Amino acid sequence: MARQGREPTIADVAALAGVSPTTVSRVLNNRGYLSQSTKDGVAQAMAELHYRPNEVARALLGQRTRTVGVILPTVALPFFGEVAVSLEHALAERGYRTLLCNSLGRSEIERDYLLQLESNRVDGLISGAHNDSIPEYATTRLPVVTIDRELADHIPNVRADNTTGGRMATELLVQRGCRRPALFTSTSGPRNLREAGYRAVLAAAGIEPTIVTVAFGTPEPERTRLIDAALDRLRDQIDGVFATDDLTACAVVDWARRTGRKVPDDLRVVGFDGTNALRAAAPWLTTVQQPIRQISRAAVEVLLERIEAGSGDDGRPAVAPVEFPVTLIEGATT
Repeated sequence: MARQGREPTIADVAALAGVSPTTVSRVLNNRGYLSQSTKDGVAQAMAELHYRPNEVARALLGQRTRTVGVILPTVALPFFGEVAVSLEHALAERGYRTLLCNSLGRSEIERDYLLQLESNRVDGLISGAHNDSIPEYATTRLPVVTIDRELADHIPNVRADNTTGGRMATELLVQRGCRRPALFTSTSGPRNLREAGYRAVLAAAGIEPTIVTVAFGTPEPERTRLIDAALDRLRDQIDGVFATDDLTACAVVDWARRTGRKVPDDLRVVGFDGTNALRAAAPWLTTVQQPIRQISRAAVEVLLERIEAGSGDDGRPAVAPVEFPVTLIEGATT
């Protein structure tokens, strides 16, 4: 029996069950033939002692911890909160636990989490953070899968079809009569596939793009102030907005209502993400919906395949992104 004030050990479990420590170890690792009565006796002793296997110690012996690390910017945002829940459920169904880390949009925090997860011997990592230039990803031995993030050609990227989504949103604005639709996004550049879809539609229509960026992770109320300032500056130059996330789209609609512009008569607005939370809070918003549950489950399946392969991501060949179709949901803002 374990002494009061300390954690029970395998030896304590063995003594209570009336078997050897080796037998307890074999039960824990399901090795060799063991009678059901022996398994039941060990299980009962573990329950009575509240024994928990030391997963890190087992990892040091070359065994898996059945734990996956997940790094996201912040689950306070509806999209990432829904991703986190979907990932956790999918992993639990496969017998894995989740270690969830919020990077808060800061590269130094993400780097620290990556090193901590390696130290805790997680079996793999799913990353949906938004930071660039994390050199440790190039050297980690962990299998890694990303959600809507390009880290390296050999790291699988599971995402929605962002280019098509950007096209669908912009095409709708143009079809509804917009001749000067603006794009509101967090970063502008070749990696922004929603921007690529927006630009392609405007190029075909002979319309010059108008792009506004508000950096991801900008805290409130600064974020809203920057959105309002951009809209104040452009109010006589634009007649529509494609926002690459629903929260920004809602902020645009709120600005329009506060400044006397009618939506959709004076300004048409389309968002992106279509999370359950935003659909419940703002069912009137036209948005491009991502299949979050499908994306999350696919990320888990791809990661577990790589874990089962028994090696990290170094030296892997390039892999194509895994993309899922999006759905345009029309509301009162267009």
